[in-house]
This record gives sequence, structure tokens and C-alpha cells, in this order.
Amino acid sequence: MTATDTTTRPAAGAGAPRRGGRRTRLGDGLSPMRAVPMLPAALLLLGFMLGPILYSLYLAFTDSAIRGDGASDTSFVGVQNFTDAFADGDFWNSVVLTLVFTLISAVLGQNLLGMGLALLMERSHRLVTFAVTSIVIAAWILPEVVAGYLLYTFFADEGSLNTLLTSIGLPGQELLFSAPIIAVSFANIWRGAAFSMLVYSAALSSVPGDVYESAALDGAGPVRRFVSVTVPLLRPAIATNLMLTTLQTLSVFGLIFIMTGGGPARQSQTLPLYMYEQAFSYGQLGYGTAVALLLLLIGALASIAYLRLLPEEDKR
Repeated sequence: MTATDTTTRPAAGAGAPRRGGRRTRLGDGLSPMRAVPMLPAALLLLGFMLGPILYSLYLAFTDSAIRGDGASDTSFVGVQNFTDAFADGDFWNSVVLTLVFTLISAVLGQNLLGMGLALLMERSHRLVTFAVTSIVIAAWILPEVVAGYLLYTFFADEGSLNTLLTSIGLPGQELLFSAPIIAVSFANIWRGAAFSMLVYSAALSSVPGDVYESAALDGAGPVRRFVSVTVPLLRPAIATNLMLTTLQTLSVFGLIFIMTGGGPARQSQTLPLYMYEQAFSYGQLGYGTAVALLLLLIGALASIAYLRLLPEEDKR
């Protein structure tokens, strides 16, 4: 073997150039000037979000009004608007009705119906799943005003509900007059159950099948598997869905306004309708804005309560 037959190769790592030998952290070498093109959009977005919030905080502590002295000469009144609200019986009536409306239609109705529909679709034929999904989502995507008119005609004296009841020999109902908060709660359940169904369907699809098989081998029936397996695994989805449906229901305005207008005799006047009445019907912008901030506080407290339901690992 001659010297020309052998080639000397450097040992691995002994002088061979290494790729990525010097790691750079994200952002090294980036000039701050690169953020300048995004600055106008960021300021515009901040103005649209922060501006109304700050202006609402200002209005809540003034006697601002659409007409009268408050329209031309707005003055600072401190917490007077809040004390007036706490002393108003109509305000507390609206608070109670808002909580009842949220409990019936969001916490119980939408979540239980959404969970039931999700479980039904998980075990049904594709045609059944497609039909149920189409019907439920159709109610969800309808504009709120359209849904309000449809449900008003359904619950009206000569509407579809009473026609159906009388056709089977049952007496007709006047829910829009005798129990309007129940009527609007059912309407909100019908319209909002699709969101809960989609949330729980996505959560159920992520549950491993072998977990149910193990529970079945241990002798657990369908109810026990649901309580001991499904509910604990869906706890983050349940807490998240409860929070989102509660916040959405607290702000429902158009559906109730179209169906009952808050009546009769304020029997369905939730806080959004009470706020609208004070701010625009009576022209008290400052007082109406204070009520809006109190509604925001209720939503924040509900969100904190729901977040405490999340497991510790999901809070990080």
C-alpha cells in the first residue's frame, strides 16, 4: 500500500465545521425599528379597546345625560350613580332576573343539552349526527333579531306552541305573559346549545377509548362511566364552557328585547335591558354606564369562580 493509496480523514469533530455551533436567542440582532410598521395598527386597536373602557369609567362617575342639565353641563358626582342603583328596587329586580335567566338558560340548559347532544352524536349513525348538527347549528347561526321574532311567534297566544298543545288536547299556555323569564330562558337555550354541543363533542373525541374499556371491565355501567370517567376528564372543558356561556348570557339583549321588551311589568327585564332603559329611554347616560360596570363586575366574579374549577395543571 503506497502513500498515495491512503487518505487521511480528520476525526469526527476534530476540525470539521459544525453547523449551528453558535446558537442565537430569539430576538438577537433584531432592530427595534422592525416594530415601527406595526405601531399604527397597535395604537388603533388599543384606542378602540381602551378608549371606550376609559370613557365608560368616566361616565359612570358623572351625571352625564342625553337631555337636561347633564347634557350641557356634565359634572362629577362620585359614587352617587352606584348608590342610586343599590337603592333602586327595579335594579335589584333586574339582578335577580339576570341570575335566574343565566342559571336556567346557560348553567343548566345550554350545558346539559349540549352535553346530551354531544353524547348522542358520539354513539349515533353519521346520518343522525349530520341531521342533529344541522338543526342545532342552524339555530345558533341565526341573527339574534331573527331568532327573537321566530321564538316570539312560537310562544305567542296563537303561535306554534299553543297550536301543538291544543291539537293533542292540552290547554294552551301564555308563557310570554305568565312566565316571560321562563320563555326567554327556553329561547336562549334553543339558540345557544349548539356552542356547548361543539365544545363537548371536541372534548369527548380526545378521551381515549381504552379508559372506557377498562371501566367496563371493572363492572362500571354507563351512568357510572359517565360520572367517574367522562366528567373528570372533561372538567377543563366543562369549566371553560360554563364561563363562556355565562358571559354570553349575561349580555343577551336583542333576544329578550324582541320577545318581551323586558315586560310585562318588568318580569323579564334583565340588567342589559334595565341599563338600556335608564341610558336611552330616560337619558341618564351616567347612571346607565354605572349599571353596565356592575354587570361587568358580575361577569368578572363568575369568571373567577369558574376558573377555580379548573385543575391546577390547566391554570398554568
